[in-house]
Amino acid sequence: MHGLINRAIQSFVTNTYGPDRWLNVTEDADLGFSEFEAMFIYDDSQTDAVLKSLCIELGRPESELLEDLGTYLVSDPKVESLRRLLRFGGETYQDFLHSLDELPERARLAVSDLYLPPMELRELTARQFSLVCGAGLRGYGRVMMGILRAMADDYGALVFLEHNGQHNVHHNGQQGGQTGGPPHKAHEADSDHARDLPGPQAHGQAGAEVISITLVEADFAAGRDFDLGARAG
Repeated sequence: MHGLINRAIQSFVTNTYGPDRWLNVTEDADLGFSEFEAMFIYDDSQTDAVLKSLCIELGRPESELLEDLGTYLVSDPKVESLRRLLRFGGETYQDFLHSLDELPERARLAVSDLYLPPMELRELTARQFSLVCGAGLRGYGRVMMGILRAMADDYGALVFLEHNGQHNVHHNGQQGGQTGGPPHKAHEADSDHARDLPGPQAHGQAGAEVISITLVEADFAAGRDFDLGARAG
Protein backbone atom coordinates (compact mmCIF):
# COMPACT_ATOMS: atom_id res chain seq x y z
CA MET A 1 0.00 0.00 0.00
CA HIS A 2 1.34 3.41 -0.93
CA GLY A 3 2.50 5.51 2.01
CA LEU A 4 0.29 8.41 0.92
CA ILE A 5 -2.79 6.29 1.61
CA ASN A 6 -1.51 5.16 4.99
CA ARG A 7 -0.47 8.70 5.81
CA ALA A 8 -3.99 9.89 4.97
CA ILE A 9 -5.44 7.39 7.45
CA GLN A 10 -2.96 8.57 10.07
CA SER A 11 -3.80 12.24 9.46
CA PHE A 12 -7.54 11.51 9.63
CA VAL A 13 -7.28 9.67 12.96
CA THR A 14 -4.83 12.11 14.54
CA ASN A 15 -6.71 15.27 13.56
CA THR A 16 -10.17 13.85 14.24
CA TYR A 17 -9.68 11.73 17.34
CA GLY A 18 -6.32 12.86 18.71
CA PRO A 19 -2.74 11.53 18.66
CA ASP A 20 -3.29 9.25 21.66
CA ARG A 21 -5.95 7.27 19.81
CA TRP A 22 -3.60 6.90 16.85
CA LEU A 23 -0.81 5.61 19.10
CA ASN A 24 -3.24 3.07 20.56
CA VAL A 25 -4.10 1.93 17.04
CA THR A 26 -0.47 1.50 15.93
CA GLU A 27 0.44 -0.36 19.11
CA ASP A 28 -2.53 -2.71 18.81
CA ALA A 29 -1.68 -3.29 15.13
CA ASP A 30 1.88 -4.20 16.21
CA LEU A 31 3.47 -2.04 13.52
CA GLY A 32 6.65 -1.30 15.43
CA PHE A 33 6.34 2.39 14.49
CA SER A 34 3.76 5.15 14.74
CA GLU A 35 4.50 7.35 11.71
CA PHE A 36 3.93 6.37 8.08
CA GLU A 37 6.25 7.88 5.47
CA ALA A 38 4.29 9.34 2.56
CA MET A 39 6.59 8.09 -0.21
CA PHE A 40 7.26 4.57 1.08
CA ILE A 41 5.45 1.43 -0.05
CA TYR A 42 4.07 -0.71 2.78
CA ASP A 43 2.79 -4.26 2.90
CA ASP A 44 -0.99 -4.42 2.55
CA SER A 45 -1.14 -6.47 5.75
CA GLN A 46 0.01 -3.43 7.74
CA THR A 47 -2.85 -1.31 6.39
CA ASP A 48 -5.27 -4.14 7.08
CA ALA A 49 -4.02 -4.36 10.67
CA VAL A 50 -4.41 -0.60 11.14
CA LEU A 51 -7.99 -0.62 9.87
CA LYS A 52 -8.90 -3.57 12.07
CA SER A 53 -7.34 -1.94 15.14
CA LEU A 54 -9.00 1.38 14.32
CA CYS A 55 -12.44 -0.21 14.26
CA ILE A 56 -11.79 -1.79 17.65
CA GLU A 57 -10.34 1.40 19.15
CA LEU A 58 -13.27 3.57 18.04
CA GLY A 59 -16.00 0.95 18.23
CA ARG A 60 -17.24 1.72 14.72
CA PRO A 61 -17.63 -0.37 11.56
CA GLU A 62 -15.00 -0.05 8.88
CA SER A 63 -17.48 1.17 6.27
CA GLU A 64 -18.41 4.23 8.35
CA LEU A 65 -14.81 5.08 9.14
CA LEU A 66 -13.76 4.88 5.50
CA GLU A 67 -16.62 7.12 4.41
CA ASP A 68 -15.60 9.60 7.11
CA LEU A 69 -12.03 9.37 5.80
CA GLY A 70 -13.26 10.32 2.32
CA THR A 71 -15.18 13.28 3.72
CA TYR A 72 -12.16 14.38 5.75
CA LEU A 73 -9.86 14.28 2.71
CA VAL A 74 -12.03 16.86 0.95
CA SER A 75 -13.41 19.03 3.74
CA ASP A 76 -10.52 19.45 6.18
CA PRO A 77 -8.35 22.54 5.48
CA LYS A 78 -5.21 20.58 6.42
CA VAL A 79 -5.57 18.43 3.29
CA GLU A 80 -6.66 21.07 0.79
CA SER A 81 -4.64 19.58 -2.09
CA LEU A 82 -7.10 16.76 -2.84
CA ARG A 83 -10.04 19.16 -2.88
CA ARG A 84 -8.20 21.33 -5.39
CA LEU A 85 -7.43 18.32 -7.59
CA LEU A 86 -11.11 17.35 -7.58
CA ARG A 87 -12.41 20.88 -8.15
CA PHE A 88 -10.33 21.14 -11.30
CA GLY A 89 -12.84 18.63 -12.70
CA GLY A 90 -15.28 21.41 -13.56
CA GLU A 91 -17.53 24.23 -12.45
CA THR A 92 -20.56 22.10 -11.50
CA TYR A 93 -21.14 18.88 -9.60
CA GLN A 94 -22.12 17.18 -12.85
CA ASP A 95 -18.80 18.27 -14.39
CA PHE A 96 -17.01 16.85 -11.36
CA LEU A 97 -18.80 13.51 -11.73
CA HIS A 98 -17.86 13.22 -15.39
CA SER A 99 -14.21 13.94 -14.52
CA LEU A 100 -13.94 10.97 -12.15
CA ASP A 101 -13.00 8.59 -14.98
CA GLU A 102 -9.76 10.55 -15.30
CA LEU A 103 -8.96 10.75 -11.57
CA PRO A 104 -6.70 7.67 -11.33
CA GLU A 105 -4.58 8.93 -14.23
CA ARG A 106 -4.40 12.45 -12.79
CA ALA A 107 -3.27 10.95 -9.48
CA ARG A 108 -0.49 9.05 -11.29
CA LEU A 109 0.62 12.25 -13.00
CA ALA A 110 1.04 13.80 -9.56
CA VAL A 111 2.61 10.71 -7.94
CA SER A 112 3.90 8.24 -10.51
CA ASP A 113 3.79 5.13 -8.31
CA LEU A 114 0.38 5.81 -6.75
CA TYR A 115 -2.13 3.31 -8.11
CA LEU A 116 -5.87 3.95 -7.85
CA PRO A 117 -8.26 1.42 -9.42
CA PRO A 118 -10.15 2.63 -12.48
CA MET A 119 -13.53 4.32 -12.15
CA GLU A 120 -16.33 4.56 -14.68
CA LEU A 121 -19.27 6.95 -14.47
CA ARG A 122 -22.48 5.89 -16.22
CA GLU A 123 -25.12 8.50 -16.85
CA LEU A 124 -28.51 6.79 -16.55
CA THR A 125 -30.62 9.97 -16.79
CA ALA A 126 -29.85 13.67 -16.48
CA ARG A 127 -29.95 13.31 -12.68
CA GLN A 128 -29.13 9.66 -12.05
CA PHE A 129 -25.66 8.19 -12.30
CA SER A 130 -23.82 5.02 -11.44
CA LEU A 131 -20.15 5.06 -10.43
CA VAL A 132 -18.25 1.81 -10.83
CA CYS A 133 -15.16 1.67 -8.59
CA GLY A 134 -12.74 -1.02 -9.73
CA ALA A 135 -11.42 -3.66 -7.37
CA GLY A 136 -7.90 -3.79 -6.00
CA LEU A 137 -7.89 -1.26 -3.15
CA ARG A 138 -9.56 -2.09 0.13
CA GLY A 139 -12.45 0.23 0.96
CA TYR A 140 -12.12 2.20 -2.29
CA GLY A 141 -15.86 2.51 -2.83
CA ARG A 142 -16.52 3.54 0.76
CA VAL A 143 -13.89 6.29 0.63
CA MET A 144 -15.41 7.49 -2.64
CA MET A 145 -18.83 7.65 -0.94
CA GLY A 146 -17.39 10.14 1.54
CA ILE A 147 -15.67 12.09 -1.21
CA LEU A 148 -18.86 12.28 -3.30
CA ARG A 149 -20.85 13.53 -0.32
CA ALA A 150 -18.26 16.14 0.66
CA MET A 151 -17.91 17.38 -2.92
CA ALA A 152 -21.69 17.78 -3.17
CA ASP A 153 -21.50 20.11 -0.16
CA ASP A 154 -18.53 21.85 -1.77
CA TYR A 155 -20.54 22.56 -4.93
CA GLY A 156 -23.76 23.30 -3.03
CA ALA A 157 -25.58 20.34 -4.57
CA LEU A 158 -28.10 18.04 -2.90
CA VAL A 159 -27.51 14.37 -3.68
CA PHE A 160 -28.54 10.93 -2.46
CA LEU A 161 -25.87 8.25 -2.49
CA GLU A 162 -26.32 4.50 -2.22
CA HIS A 163 -23.60 1.87 -2.00
CA ASN A 164 -24.93 -1.13 -3.90
CA GLY A 165 -22.27 -3.60 -2.84
CA GLN A 166 -19.89 -5.51 -5.07
CA HIS A 167 -20.83 -6.72 -8.54
CA ASN A 168 -19.29 -8.49 -11.48
CA VAL A 169 -19.61 -5.68 -14.01
CA HIS A 170 -19.48 -6.62 -17.68
CA HIS A 171 -17.92 -4.39 -20.30
CA ASN A 172 -21.29 -3.83 -21.96
CA GLY A 173 -22.47 -2.04 -18.84
CA GLN A 174 -24.56 -4.89 -17.40
CA GLN A 175 -24.08 -6.02 -13.83
CA GLY A 176 -23.64 -9.65 -12.93
CA GLY A 177 -24.33 -11.23 -9.58
CA GLN A 178 -24.08 -8.99 -6.54
CA THR A 179 -21.77 -10.29 -3.86
CA GLY A 180 -23.52 -8.38 -1.11
CA GLY A 181 -27.15 -8.21 -0.02
CA PRO A 182 -29.92 -6.05 -1.48
CA PRO A 183 -29.32 -2.33 -2.01
CA HIS A 184 -29.52 -0.22 1.15
CA LYS A 185 -31.86 2.69 1.65
CA ALA A 186 -30.61 6.28 1.88
CA HIS A 187 -27.01 7.37 1.49
CA GLU A 188 -25.72 6.14 4.85
CA ALA A 189 -25.14 2.63 3.52
CA ASP A 190 -23.81 -0.17 5.75
CA SER A 191 -21.16 -2.65 4.62
CA ASP A 192 -22.24 -5.64 6.71
CA HIS A 193 -23.64 -7.27 3.56
CA ALA A 194 -21.17 -5.88 1.04
CA ARG A 195 -17.57 -6.40 2.06
CA ASP A 196 -14.75 -4.18 0.80
CA LEU A 197 -12.35 -6.96 -0.10
CA PRO A 198 -8.75 -6.51 -1.21
CA GLY A 199 -7.89 -8.59 -4.23
CA PRO A 200 -5.69 -9.09 -7.26
CA GLN A 201 -8.33 -8.01 -9.80
CA ALA A 202 -6.93 -4.50 -10.05
CA HIS A 203 -7.54 -4.11 -13.76
CA GLY A 204 -10.80 -6.04 -14.09
CA GLN A 205 -14.40 -5.45 -13.14
CA ALA A 206 -14.92 -8.57 -11.00
CA GLY A 207 -15.77 -7.42 -7.49
CA ALA A 208 -16.20 -3.80 -8.51
CA GLU A 209 -18.14 -1.59 -6.10
CA VAL A 210 -21.11 0.29 -7.51
CA ILE A 211 -22.40 3.59 -6.13
CA SER A 212 -25.76 5.02 -7.19
CA ILE A 213 -25.88 8.82 -7.35
CA THR A 214 -29.09 10.84 -7.57
CA LEU A 215 -28.69 14.56 -8.13
CA VAL A 216 -31.76 16.02 -6.42
CA GLU A 217 -30.88 19.68 -6.88
CA ALA A 218 -27.74 21.09 -8.47
CA ASP A 219 -27.97 24.51 -6.79
CA PHE A 220 -29.40 23.57 -3.42
CA ALA A 221 -27.13 25.85 -1.37
CA ALA A 222 -24.16 28.16 -1.70
CA GLY A 223 -21.02 26.13 -2.28
CA ARG A 224 -17.59 26.76 -0.84
CA ASP A 225 -15.43 29.42 -2.46
CA PHE A 226 -12.81 28.08 -4.82
CA ASP A 227 -10.08 30.04 -6.58
CA LEU A 228 -8.36 28.16 -9.40
CA GLY A 229 -5.36 30.43 -9.13
CA ALA A 230 -4.84 30.11 -5.37
CA ARG A 231 -2.06 28.03 -3.93
CA ALA A 232 -2.92 25.05 -1.74
CA GLY A 233 -2.14 25.64 1.91
